[in-house]
Amino acid sequence: MYLLKSGDKTALREFYNLYAGRLTAVCARYISDDEDLKDVMQDTLVMILSHIHKFRYQGEGSLKAWTTRIAVNQSLKFLREQNHHEIQLLSTDMADEIEEEDPVVSDMPPDVLHRLIRELPAGYRTVLNLFVFEGWTHHEIAKALGIKKDTSASQFSKAKKLLAKKINEFNNSKRKPR
Repeated sequence: MYLLKSGDKTALREFYNLYAGRLTAVCARYISDDEDLKDVMQDTLVMILSHIHKFRYQGEGSLKAWTTRIAVNQSLKFLREQNHHEIQLLSTDMADEIEEEDPVVSDMPPDVLHRLIRELPAGYRTVLNLFVFEGWTHHEIAKALGIKKDTSASQFSKAKKLLAKKINEFNNSKRKPR
């Protein structure tokens, strides 16, 4: 850690090799455009390296958690700056749709599931990621996004329904003969 804090090139390269892929995946959960993703990832790495002196080791996984938190915060900052954080409502009222069975994801390639999540509208995707992957409560999400707690819960519900529909469509397309 000392070498990384001192700016040692070998330590920086090793840090990048160990963390860049994971941090890119974290940012990609929020940022759907690949060019924007590159910008956010660069900002994330700059933020991490410029603040590494503030990092305090608190046991195994603490650097991973600290860098992940920075990646999430940089992604949310980008969304706010681009006005993508506004919660998007679908033109159809999904609440009145028939509940689909929970989709089967066990045999779905992770990259396909990741792609389907990235296809969700920005508001849905952001709330879903913060709730599922970051473990935030709807209260925390509402505070971070400047929305009501009930809006966060509603967006999460709609995101789940839309994602389930996309997963079922993918699964059904695999079963049909070509």
